[in-house]
Amino acid sequence: MAKYQLLLPKMGESVAEATVINWLKNPGDKIEADDIVVEIATDKVDSEVPSPVSGTLLEVLYQKDEVAQVGSPIAIIEIEGEAEESTQQQETPVQQPTETPQAEQVEEPVRDPEPVPEVEIAENIPGLEQLPKFDAPVAPTVQSGGLRFYSPLVRNIATQEGITQQELDSIPGTGADGRVTKDDLMAFLQTRGTAPAQSAAQEFTKTATFTVPLPIPPASATPQYRTQAGDEIIEMDRMRRLISDHMVSSIHTSAHVTSFVEADVTNLVYWREKNKAKFEAREGEKITFTPIFIEAVARAIVDMPMINVSVNGTQIIKKKDINIGMATALPSGNLIVPVIRRADGLNLTGLVKTVNDLAGRARNNKLRPDDTADGTFTVTNIGMFGNIMGTPIINQPQVAILAIGTIKKKPAVLETPTGDVIAIRHMMYLSLSYDHRVVDGSLGGSFIKRVADYLENWDLNREV
Repeated sequence: MAKYQLLLPKMGESVAEATVINWLKNPGDKIEADDIVVEIATDKVDSEVPSPVSGTLLEVLYQKDEVAQVGSPIAIIEIEGEAEESTQQQETPVQQPTETPQAEQVEEPVRDPEPVPEVEIAENIPGLEQLPKFDAPVAPTVQSGGLRFYSPLVRNIATQEGITQQELDSIPGTGADGRVTKDDLMAFLQTRGTAPAQSAAQEFTKTATFTVPLPIPPASATPQYRTQAGDEIIEMDRMRRLISDHMVSSIHTSAHVTSFVEADVTNLVYWREKNKAKFEAREGEKITFTPIFIEAVARAIVDMPMINVSVNGTQIIKKKDINIGMATALPSGNLIVPVIRRADGLNLTGLVKTVNDLAGRARNNKLRPDDTADGTFTVTNIGMFGNIMGTPIINQPQVAILAIGTIKKKPAVLETPTGDVIAIRHMMYLSLSYDHRVVDGSLGGSFIKRVADYLENWDLNREV
């Protein structure tokens, strides 16, 4: 008999690891080729790993909630053949399950605090030389992109031991790319609480020639709720926990500002009504408003590329590609954001097909990990739910997100050569939330107005 190593397959250019969420086969079970062996999860997409060979599962190398690196062995399968160890010679395809599995924990990205300003301190204060000297705090090692990752095992231990997020962020990691390992966490727990009490001199307003970083206010403790008779407790699933952490992290990271404009999209509505049947007959695709909005956004980004940036400390990273994410509601009630890559290079027909494909696969849980990666700007169509406007939260590490309200018929004043008249028009609100650290009101307001202009000035005679 030969031993075959089942490797964690490559799941996209931007995915380096995955969390084991459920083994569908146990050691000793017989496996046929293409049988699903294990369910895994990246930061947004759940997947299934099939076996390319038939045999008997001898050993699983990663337990539930443990994180495996792409290309590493995750299981040993005994197969017919020579008594020597063999490995996969080709990548195992990843399949998405028909239903999103419920996992207890998943690795979640946590954004490090932004660098805080330093204050200059005056010198020559009597008794200053007697004050204790303090070592500068060691900043946690982070991965590229400003995100620090914690495995589900580390998060479980931190929760059980009551370790705050600030304490977790301060632990130096010895794992790959500065990752905090279980040993790092246990070493921290052994020394936790043994640090000498702060001297009263620290309460003194320091004035010296050295610089002292301003303190970061501690996050408020999560309130403890008491349930009442008849209350129902619903545990968040894995995706909802990810969304929760991502949204709270964004609020703590960016200085949110929202600007609004109202657009007259009457010409656009008439054009779509005139062309949608012909387009569907020719292309086999329904033309919705979403790809039209995305085209207008892409054109506006080309005009104002500084809205297509990210922030890394004090650096502004101007993105080369225009990759527009579209927030998509799932049947479960959760939200996912598939990405239209290089949207500025697609014509309207290409945008329609891409949007429909991504939306369909999102609803059927068939997205690949790369389908949700590398977005540079996000659009959310809240008008689908009858909402007229909203104040969306920025999808980090982007700096802006556009919410599109519902289209409603309203009386509006029109200027004509013979004077102003009141007419029934199709009106819509657009709202842009942007990061005021790097996007000022001038850019944010001008950008959303440019999007509205493209929609208002739609050519009724445009061919598609």
